[in-house]
Amino acid sequence: MNAPADRDLILRARRGDAKADAYGELVARYQTSVFNVCYRILHERGEAEDMVQESFMRAYERLNTFDDAREFGPWIRRVAANVCLNHLSSQKPTSELEEERDANQSRGPEAVVEVRERSEQIRAALASLPPHYRVVVELRHYQEMPYDEIAAELKIPLSDVKSHLFRARKLLAEKLK
Repeated sequence: MNAPADRDLILRARRGDAKADAYGELVARYQTSVFNVCYRILHERGEAEDMVQESFMRAYERLNTFDDAREFGPWIRRVAANVCLNHLSSQKPTSELEEERDANQSRGPEAVVEVRERSEQIRAALASLPPHYRVVVELRHYQEMPYDEIAAELKIPLSDVKSHLFRARKLLAEKLK
């Protein structure tokens, strides 16, 4: 049996037909990608998990405003990015990242160590960026959003998006030298 399309689940959730089941299926489909967005912005697992829940609750409350001609995945990830950005603006900077294992185990031990060290350097450099730079990097490079959509999503001028990206890349390059 084929899984229902996102659009069908959204329509069912809006109608109230097994609302929890339809929306629950959407949550199951997108929870990993939403967590990835939250974690890359917040750099703290516990906070990212909390913001995932907040993102899905906020999306559920606004499900009637979703344009079902568009795809649900990018929309819920943008909701998550906004939730995280709002959270960051209300908080002071978070503590250091938890250590993760990014290395590919099929490589030799030296390569594994090099990949892990470089990944840690990149994560640390991203975490050290100011939140408004971090979120623009997330939306552009990880969500692959065009500049104009980033500007619309963050409600900032297009020139600010370009400026933030330029400065963020410059800071990252300096930190990674």
